[in-house]
Amino acid sequence: MDHRPQVSHDLTLARAALDRGEMSQAARHLAGALPHAPTLPEIHELLSRLAARADGALDLFPLEPHAPAGRVAAHAHLLAAAGRPEEGLPLLAAASGHTPGVDWAGVPWVSDPVLGDRIDPDALARTVMRLCTAVGDPAPETAATPLRPYLTVVRHTVAAHGEHAMLLGAGSALARRLGEARLAVDWATRGARSRPSKLGEIWLGYAYRSAGRIPEALAALRRAVTYDPDDLSVYADVAATLADLGRLEEALDWTDRAMERDPMYDCVVHTAHRLRYRADGDVAHLISLADYIRDHPDDTHEHTDLADCCRNTPWLNGVPPGLARLRPGRAPVNAEPSADAPDRLLRVASGAWAHPPAAYDRALGLVLVEPWELLALLGDPAITEAEQPGAPEIWACLGLLHHGSQEPWLDSGRRRLLLGLLDADVDRVSQAALFALITYAWVDPGARADVAAVVAGRFAETAGGPFARAVAELALITPELDRATRELAAATIRVPVVPRQRRRSYLLRWLRK
Repeated sequence: MDHRPQVSHDLTLARAALDRGEMSQAARHLAGALPHAPTLPEIHELLSRLAARADGALDLFPLEPHAPAGRVAAHAHLLAAAGRPEEGLPLLAAASGHTPGVDWAGVPWVSDPVLGDRIDPDALARTVMRLCTAVGDPAPETAATPLRPYLTVVRHTVAAHGEHAMLLGAGSALARRLGEARLAVDWATRGARSRPSKLGEIWLGYAYRSAGRIPEALAALRRAVTYDPDDLSVYADVAATLADLGRLEEALDWTDRAMERDPMYDCVVHTAHRLRYRADGDVAHLISLADYIRDHPDDTHEHTDLADCCRNTPWLNGVPPGLARLRPGRAPVNAEPSADAPDRLLRVASGAWAHPPAAYDRALGLVLVEPWELLALLGDPAITEAEQPGAPEIWACLGLLHHGSQEPWLDSGRRRLLLGLLDADVDRVSQAALFALITYAWVDPGARADVAAVVAGRFAETAGGPFARAVAELALITPELDRATRELAAATIRVPVVPRQRRRSYLLRWLRK
């Protein structure tokens, strides 16, 4: 998006306000322009004019909680202009943490070696660690260039203050996030050598992992455990690293050891379920992880294990390829939905989702579309042919789950409507309805036995037929499905493509066996 007209407008208003002596108005327009053009010389020139004309110019950019990033950055620039850049840098880093893709730090005073002489290395280490937490690991691709000036500050500060272990480790963490693996290893190695510690070995282990040097990463993380055998997050890191080396049994042993100490520790629980799923492919591990996430919303930090395990798996991560065709003329309700109902459905009808609970949450917006409208949209060609095949049907069925959610599941209208969509041959609508039922079983353990029975029955109806594989894929992601049905579903997916009568006899022989 081109923000130049808005920036030009803000600068015109800021100049006019300065000329009238309206300093607060000028400050407001400058703070508004900064996020769109943080390195524009004209903005910094006007900030200098404001500082020269206003007593207490810093007070024009107050730093109350949740202050806009533009105001925070303006305060930082005024501190630097007043000869206090070491006080301004943490504020600028806070703005970068808020919007990492904006070039907040691409200004001369940040890259000036003088800042490295003035700033306290402990304070800079804390600033860099907060920045790392805010931008994620790895940082977004769009943030690589805007965040690079902070690496320059670390270089200058290390040059001025010597081998400061904490700063080298924090700098390594930032370098790793920005794709600078060699620099990350160099700084972490120097930091661990300067002051051996658990944290130093963890930073070194992460740096080695980012560089693809997995055995060295494992050695560093094992050394970290010796410093603090009670830090279970390191156990999880060791397990993940062993798994990267293909040593899955050893990895699971580390998670078991950690869970003996604390079976509810979030990092270990996430890692254990991910590795167990990797070991045997049983979706029960992912369902248990989803249950843990639901019951423990206050984890120490964000985890992506569930989404990572669901990636590229039919139904777990999005609309699968090869959905059944939509039977023409299928319209559960012969009525005209409201004018905004199609738009509301198409706004959420993405072809991908992180995992079933995420799909359930995303469908919450469809509570504004009446159930009969969702049913009517299932037969509207303008909707069902507008997006990726199957996506509108899937989201319409997921939307039904949010209507009458206060009703007990077995007697609920949402269950009755979805079961009604199964009363026909397999097509996109019936597949979507079955997925919605399964998704609800993921988020409500009380519905699992019922949904598992429905899925088992549906699979029995289609076994040996042309749609057996389609239903088998859904069966394999169903919570608490009985073992016999699950094994037959797995065999159905593995069976080679053969004539229909031979396929049916193959499956019957397998089932008898």
